Amino acid sequence: MPVYSSLTHALAAALVDVLWFIDSEDEQMDPDDAVKVLEGVAHLVIKLSSDQRSELIGLLGTMAIAESDPARREFLEGFPEGFGLLDDPV
Repeated sequence: MPVYSSLTHALAAALVDVLWFIDSEDEQMDPDDAVKVLEGVAHLVIKLSSDQRSELIGLLGTMAIAESDPARREFLEGFPEGFGLLDDPV
């Protein structure tokens, strides 16, 4: 089991694991429920402060660099844009 440098890093990794599962397991989950979860997370992360967004984007970048699975690396690299982290806060 990996040792994380902070609680934030551990929680970001757990969030990515859940979202990766939802995004990649179409047959396991009702598509409408999957969309609700993904949209809910996007809504949550766009409410983060600028500093929190920057921290999460940095963690995602670190995780992407360390990822050996190309598909999962692509998911991590696309996370900031796909979940609204790069948009201006509301």
